[in-house]
Amino acid sequence: MDINDVRGLGTIFALFSFLCIVAWAYSSHRKNRFEDDGMIPFMDEDDDAIDKKAIDNSVEQKNANDDKGSE
Repeated sequence: MDINDVRGLGTIFALFSFLCIVAWAYSSHRKNRFEDDGMIPFMDEDDDAIDKKAIDNSVEQKNANDDKGSE
């Protein structure tokens, strides 16, 4: 095994990691989370008081989803 084999394996590992991240980001399980997070900059201060409960629920759901993988 020479250095070119190591470089090839490194490239394959990097490509595999990239594809896993893309699959995670575009999975349907994350769609609602990313849509909610994407609307945060557009929220008004008045809407903040109304939607604070929705954001808190979203945060709790995110934490619940993140904890599922660590079990």
